[in-house]
Amino acid sequence: MSRVNELILSRAHSHVDMVPELARYLIESGGKRLRPMLTVAAAQLFKKGTGSAINFAAAVEFMHNATLLHDDVVDESDMRRGKPAARMVWGNKASILVGDFLLGQAFMMMVETGDIGALGVLSAASAVMAEGEVFQLSKTGDLTTTPADYAEVIRAKTAVLFQAACEVGAMSGGADAAGRQALARYGLELGNAFQLVDDVLDYGGQAGTLGKNTGDDLREGKMTLPVILALSEGTEDERATIGKALGDAEATDAQVNAVVAIMERYKTLERTLEQAQGHARAAQQALEILPQSEMRALLGEVVEHSVARAF
Repeated sequence: MSRVNELILSRAHSHVDMVPELARYLIESGGKRLRPMLTVAAAQLFKKGTGSAINFAAAVEFMHNATLLHDDVVDESDMRRGKPAARMVWGNKASILVGDFLLGQAFMMMVETGDIGALGVLSAASAVMAEGEVFQLSKTGDLTTTPADYAEVIRAKTAVLFQAACEVGAMSGGADAAGRQALARYGLELGNAFQLVDDVLDYGGQAGTLGKNTGDDLREGKMTLPVILALSEGTEDERATIGKALGDAEATDAQVNAVVAIMERYKTLERTLEQAQGHARAAQQALEILPQSEMRALLGEVVEHSVARAF
């Protein structure tokens, strides 16, 4: 991971001063480096690596950070990782363009490995992630959004990058077809669990837990599972309460608290966490075909920690 971090910082360099300033502002702002760590761990799991995992891990982190820059513009977010979002410091235009720069660097690092198969995995993930964000945008404030719609959103916008990060790590580590498939499934299930927990924490955590304000998803009109379930089961008055706050950037803390009270009444946060735990179990099961090792144990601990954040 030290080598990955060195590569990340070196590839954020540009002769255009604003590019490294903005890129490093986000990259060095306390991100967990979870996705690149999964890539490195997956590669070490199979112990036949070519060294390309370093490039893939850095590329995965650049892809992730590019989406964060773009998402904050789309969502008009003020906070990211506990401090002002880059767009609040440099503006929307710079955030979009530096996000594009990071994507370009990501693909350059992939190409440098000469591994066309892994390049295909990450390229496909990039396209699916964009589709997921567009689909989520189309569902913003849509009270008819279904749990199936939500499942597709989180699969595409979040879980697919976890899946690709693990799969290319396994590929660069010399995994056979079964090992590669196991790590891909592990990543997909972990990513689903991770996003479900994030969506609960937006309503059930303390402000700052996610580096943003509690209730931001509600104010942005995001149709997450706790909201979808509450709308499907609430009374007409309760649906009206949720609908009034949903997508209202100026919704007060009292309005958010009223919506959370409805969620608690129908246990929608609890039921969302139950789904997260189901995906976590599936992620653990995906590892069972692999021999016991320190890296396998580490990957199992990542699953446990990702879900434990909500408790």
